[in-house]
Amino acid sequence: MKVPKRTLFSHVLWRMYRMSLSDLAKEAEQKMKKTVEATQNDFATIRTGRANPTLLDGITADYYGTQTPINQLATISVPESRQLVITPYDRGAVAAIEKAIKNSDININPVNDGSSLRLSIPPLTEERRKEFVKVLNKKTEEGRVSIRNIRRDVNDQSKALVKKNEASEDEAKRFQDQIQKLTDKYVSEVDHIAKAKEAELLEV
Repeated sequence: MKVPKRTLFSHVLWRMYRMSLSDLAKEAEQKMKKTVEATQNDFATIRTGRANPTLLDGITADYYGTQTPINQLATISVPESRQLVITPYDRGAVAAIEKAIKNSDININPVNDGSSLRLSIPPLTEERRKEFVKVLNKKTEEGRVSIRNIRRDVNDQSKALVKKNEASEDEAKRFQDQIQKLTDKYVSEVDHIAKAKEAELLEV
């Protein structure tokens, strides 16, 4: 049976806005995932009383004139719960890595034995723990807000499609319900990571 042109056109148009909302949902989820990753990286900058290679993330050393991340210049091991050992692939980089660590804001002086560097992580005082928990809570809320802002932006875009008659209200409503589920999922992930980080901070 031949499909009337008007019906065929409507079907094609429906497919177009349906795909548009689908693409919008995928884009939103990708942004939410990246927000969780960025928030987790922010958490890694908060020092705990335990040794963790992520403590050195973001610190670069001058390696033959190029600022290079330490984790690309050396292996970083944790032989003890409060100690990091940095072993450069090139012994000539030891001094540069040592200087980079001393100039960073982690406030830990490495011990240089000629071929590697040792960092002893001091235990946190109760006062410092409380300060870091406040910082953690602030970063957690920033992560939540970022995810909710993504929800708001894509929901606004779906409403714009309805106004332009490029999507039906029912489709937009289902889309917004889907986005809410994604929002709840990724906010929950941020909260879960934050809870684990707080447990590390409070560990004596």
